[in-house]
Amino acid sequence: MENPAQSSAGGAKKEEKKGNRAFLWILILLLAGGNGTLAWLYLQEKQRADKTEVIIKQVFIERDNVKSDLLKLQEEYATLQTNDSKVQKELDEKRAYITQLLEEAEKHKGDSYVIMKLKKETETLRKIMKHYVYTIDSLGTLNKDLIAEKKSMSADLSKEKDKATNLSKEKEDLQKQVDMAALLKATNFKAVGIRSKSGGKKEFETPKASRVEKIKVSLSFAENPLAKKGTRTAYFRVITPDGKEMCKSAENTFSFDGSKGFYAGKQNFEYNAAEISIASYCVNNGDPFVPGKYILEVTVDGSVIGNTTLVLE
Repeated sequence: MENPAQSSAGGAKKEEKKGNRAFLWILILLLAGGNGTLAWLYLQEKQRADKTEVIIKQVFIERDNVKSDLLKLQEEYATLQTNDSKVQKELDEKRAYITQLLEEAEKHKGDSYVIMKLKKETETLRKIMKHYVYTIDSLGTLNKDLIAEKKSMSADLSKEKDKATNLSKEKEDLQKQVDMAALLKATNFKAVGIRSKSGGKKEFETPKASRVEKIKVSLSFAENPLAKKGTRTAYFRVITPDGKEMCKSAENTFSFDGSKGFYAGKQNFEYNAAEISIASYCVNNGDPFVPGKYILEVTVDGSVIGNTTLVLE
């Protein structure tokens, strides 16, 4: 017969086990709920991060792609080696050029035109690299199976070089047009012989060479919204009837259209894209003025933008 004390102890144990199971289920449910919440928060955060990453990629993807291609190309060029000194020199030049392109990609990361140019340059360099692969192979340093494709690759390379040359020429021509459009336009350029009196306080015009002490020049710069604004300097070059450049000192030199010469006068002025008139004086180093035709030119920003003549009797 079962002892009442034993029966009571057994019931207590059953109740304890039931309580433990209930606690475990509650703990499992809480953990599952917590994990679900963490998973939901993780997904939300990941979605926000993905959106941010997409925006960043849209801004820099072109530049990053170009840099990635250049870095890969740099590694590929680094693997090319040859005993031919001429080919090796060309390879070294291409490696240096790739380094320069990488610097430009970083420097002009916001310039879409430069990035497009770098992309085309990268494509051209890759085709040129293939040409070097076949060239080195023909010298016996790479797999002989590639020799059969060399002629085809050379033809493709020639076409790409022509395209690159044409693109470069088009860019140069476009830049020249832009530079020309930005030049100041000189109008009403005039020159007269001047003689002073009353101690230099007054002056009057004279066509007589023997009376001329200096040449007065005047002109206007037309309105040009494309021209840069700010302080500019106009240099006046005078060619005497005997073909010499008139100047006050041998130190008065300046550059124009890729050459150097002497200026007889200069004038600083402020240009704000609106029409402006200036005047200046051209003086000699003490030599008397002689009769004949004087040729005068005005130069701004290294370009001759106007000329006129003066005839002294």
